[in-house]
Amino acid sequence: MTPTVCIIGAGSSGISAAKVLQQKGIAFDCFEKGSAIGGNWRYNNDNGMSSAYRSLHINTNRMVMAYSDFPMPADYAMFPHHSQIIQYFENYVQHFGIADKITYNTTVTNVRRNEGGGYRVSTSDGKEHTYDHVIVSNGHHWNPRYPDPAFPGQFAGQVMHSHDYKVPEQIQGKDILIVGIGNSAVDIACEAARQATGNKVVISTRSGAYILPNWLMGMPFDSLASPLTAKLPMTLQRLLLKASLLLARGRQDAYGVPVPKRPLLSEHPTISQDLLNIVGRGLVQFKPNIQLFEGHDVVFIDGTRQRFDMVIYATGYKVTFPFFAPDFINVEADNNLQLYRRVVHPDYPGLYFQGLVQPLGAIMPLAEMQANWIASLIVGECRLPDRTTMLGAIRRDAEQNLQRYKESARHTLQVDFHPYRESIEREMKRYAYRV
Repeated sequence: MTPTVCIIGAGSSGISAAKVLQQKGIAFDCFEKGSAIGGNWRYNNDNGMSSAYRSLHINTNRMVMAYSDFPMPADYAMFPHHSQIIQYFENYVQHFGIADKITYNTTVTNVRRNEGGGYRVSTSDGKEHTYDHVIVSNGHHWNPRYPDPAFPGQFAGQVMHSHDYKVPEQIQGKDILIVGIGNSAVDIACEAARQATGNKVVISTRSGAYILPNWLMGMPFDSLASPLTAKLPMTLQRLLLKASLLLARGRQDAYGVPVPKRPLLSEHPTISQDLLNIVGRGLVQFKPNIQLFEGHDVVFIDGTRQRFDMVIYATGYKVTFPFFAPDFINVEADNNLQLYRRVVHPDYPGLYFQGLVQPLGAIMPLAEMQANWIASLIVGECRLPDRTTMLGAIRRDAEQNLQRYKESARHTLQVDFHPYRESIEREMKRYAYRV
């Protein structure tokens, strides 16, 4: 009997799953909450889940980010605008004939297990469907995370999360404090500083971040990573990266950007070609962590205080699956879903998670590789190891993650691009059925 599959979401991960399943001849339904594909990359997506802002460009170069069998156009900028990424996705689904295989304006409201195997899936049109397999591709950059516990006191000005930032008019003429130093935080800070209205732009960070440029000597900085460099000892990788950063932009603290006490490659980096120069011109300042709010004043842990009109939390996202009952799967508290190779739940056969990684590199090619593995499992070209083996691998991966990164919700999904991709390739070969 032909297996049936449900794909939840038609963002950058879901469309690659649909394409792979179609090529394998596997029957599937793909449900998308919005009226079009693209997920997080579609600016003002009517599914209400996109974090894209008007000026957003990708931070990984177009060659690294593209799917394996569908390169981005050569006339694209090396770091394309979100509108070009959406056009690329639309060309992709048309090229592979899956655009009309997606059910739009339909939300998956509930997924539950059948006693005899498989899953029952309820959708917002009132229908219930039965599938042998479910691929969860709903993304993890849409449910804002705020500091927990919250900072003491109450801020009297405007408060928003970076998820809701769309256009510079939202911050124009305001003294703003941005909490966090990830990619969205520095993008918003730089955009605010460029408005040259004389208002304060301050970033509050507990421990700083390493700032990586987009370019080094005319080459995309992220193209320097390779399967070969990824196999080097971590101390040597750090030494090479440190030398490259010094060559690309000197010492970041010379510009006024705080340097973390942790070594390089022990946290997700922040990528910005502009931040150091803007900070060096005095247009963005840094403060340590917040101690408390007093009206429009913010008191920092160094004892200083400043007055602001707006606080923007760029503090990440919760991993959320609104279609699972809390007693089935619920990881919002710590983002820590224990999955074999970041894809397979060891306790729920036929349930797969796609794109649930935070790589040093691009997600899209990894999601595509995951889709290839999932499809091979579904059609029986390869198998999974036993549950004990899977749990042992999950434990070892978690231990390695904790050795390298500090324990936080931000780092539970962290993977290195090339080693992770190779781990999936090995998985498909090691457990392949021999004909």
